[in-house]
This record gives sequence, structure tokens and C-alpha cells, in this order.
Amino acid sequence: MRTRICEMLNIKYPIFQGGMAWVSTYHLAAAVSEAGGLGIIAAGNADAEYVREQIKRIRQITDKPFGVNVMLLSPYVDEVMNVIIEERVPVITTGAGNPGKYIRALKEAGTKIIPVVPSVALAKKMEKDGVDGVIAEGTESGGHIGELTTMCLVPQVVDAVTIPVIAAGGIADGRGMLAAFALGAEGVQIGTRFVCSEECTVHLNYKNAIISAKDRDAVASGRSTGHPIRCLKNKLTREFDKLEEQRAPKEDIEKLGIGALRRAVIEGDVDKGSVMAGQISGLIKDIKPCKEIIEDLIKDYQNTLNKLRG
Repeated sequence: MRTRICEMLNIKYPIFQGGMAWVSTYHLAAAVSEAGGLGIIAAGNADAEYVREQIKRIRQITDKPFGVNVMLLSPYVDEVMNVIIEERVPVITTGAGNPGKYIRALKEAGTKIIPVVPSVALAKKMEKDGVDGVIAEGTESGGHIGELTTMCLVPQVVDAVTIPVIAAGGIADGRGMLAAFALGAEGVQIGTRFVCSEECTVHLNYKNAIISAKDRDAVASGRSTGHPIRCLKNKLTREFDKLEEQRAPKEDIEKLGIGALRRAVIEGDVDKGSVMAGQISGLIKDIKPCKEIIEDLIKDYQNTLNKLRG
């Protein structure tokens, strides 16, 4: 279980908690870090002062390593990066773009840089630019998604780079974690399973929607915009489908999603809100503390490995 990721980041287990906008607050990140994984605060579209406050709060309740996820399409990305550099955040993960222009300053601040990549080409580019690892995220994940599945993407990225690869998308138990390791990953990133934790502050309706989900309930919407998003199907996803069938302008489709995630996460509107969740939702049946989730992951990983060994 000790991989290069554990040594590099000084964490007990090579388990990252996904940086989910409106979901991954300091409460959740601290609990995951305390349990031996890497908790990650999501910056999302928040401004720099929100991110600074989250960093200060997590440091008040844990001295364990943690990270911040930065969405590079955010209008506040430059200010948020400045805060991360000033605060000397131990780890940064990035999504929706290339963090290249920030790498030098982040490295000078001692921050480890681990971007999310949906393709081999971007993984190779990131290694060339000097990042410390990559998160190869398959289309099974919740939220913004790429095209390749985790099963196909991870081994190709592993073969293409020499830096550590973390697998993400469709992992919620020890069996999935072992499968990721078999593909060559040195760590896993888990999102949806941690939404259904006691420490996650999302509305209970959001958690219950995941617990009630079946295997085909996590669907992708907005493919025609070029930025598809995976959510649990509801009235909102059906409205997206209708607009796409009508070949509505990209602007109309994107407008429909404005504020939808907040409605689900904060207000608990799981009918017209955006309930971002991965295809693994059907496997999740309970809400428990992060410590117990991680302990179960490790136990299940070991039991599955023992069965394979006979």
C-alpha cells in the first residue's frame, strides 16, 4: 500500500478525496486527511478570500497534508493561485485546463502539482512541464467528464509517463482500488463515496439521492456544448436532453445549468438541481464517517487481494 504517492505527500494511504465544487469543504477534507488519505478543498468558482478562509480553517483542525483543487476556467483562477502560493498549500490538483503558467511559482512555494488529465497527450505534456503526478480520470466519474473509461485510460497513461499516476472514476471500494493498482496506478481518487460521509456538508437529500441511485442513473448531459457533465437523472437532466434534441444554441444549454449545483448541494433540490455523481453511485448504500470509509476500503482491498492469491 505504500507507493511513491505516499512517500511524496507524506500520507498513510494513497487515497485522494476528489475536489468537488460546493461539496469538498474544509470539513470533509480535514476528515479524510485525518483518516490517512489526502483531503482536498475545492475552489470551484469561488473567489480568493473564500479559498484563503478554507485553508485557514483546515489548518485549525488538522496538521496532516491536504490539497486544494483549482478549476482553471474559474474567473478567479489567478487570484486563487496567488493565495495557494502565499499559503504554501502542500498539494494542488487542477481541472479544466493546463496549469503550465503557474507551475514554476507553485514549485518555488513547495507545492506538489497533480493535474487531472482525460488523455494520454495531456498527461505527457504535464510531465514535460514538470508536474509531480497526474490523475487519470475516466468518464465514469461525476461532474465534468472526458470520453475514455478508467479501464482504458489509466494503463495507457501509466505506459506513457514516468511520474506517479492516480486513477479516478468509478472507484468506491477496495475492489475498484485493487483494479486501479492492477492497471498500474499508484493511488486512487474517490469522489462520490465521500459525498456520502458524515463529515460532508451537502444537503441530506443529495446524499440520499446517491444512496437510492441504481446502476444506470448517473447520466451525461450537455455533450453538444463540448463540456459534458455526469449527474443523477432528474427533471433537470431531462430538460438538458430536450434542449439537445432540439439542437438548441450552446448558450441556452449552458444557461440552464447556472446555479443548478448550488440548488442541489445547499438547498437540497434534487429534482431541478444538478446532482453530480459518478456511475459508481449504485454501489453506495450508506452514510458513514470518512475514517470508516477509508478503513473499509483498505480492508476490502486486502480481502480481495487475498482471495485472488488463493
